[in-house]
Amino acid sequence: MSNIDYKEVGRRIAKRRKDPGLKQYELCERLDVYYKYISNLETGCSAPSLELIMKLCDVLHTTPDYFLVGAESLLQLDKRILSKAESLSADNKGLLDGIIILMLSRQNK
Repeated sequence: MSNIDYKEVGRRIAKRRKDPGLKQYELCERLDVYYKYISNLETGCSAPSLELIMKLCDVLHTTPDYFLVGAESLLQLDKRILSKAESLSADNKGLLDGIIILMLSRQNK
């Protein structure tokens, strides 16, 4: 059985938090934990409980696998992309649709 690298877990938490532009205090509010705790997690000074890992997954839209071993399921990636696309303006949704069509045509060559 391999040991969990909590510094790496912390880096993944920080990356996932920063992707949507969340500040540490905003994540703390959503998780109902103290600011210092998130800071300690992100630097690898503290190990998250299983309960907190599950809360992080819910708030940051990922799976425990991502935090613990760095793996993300394609389903989770699809959900994350869809979530971001839903918040776009109508004009940007049209632009995104065109980009996807272009990418698919290049992929199918």
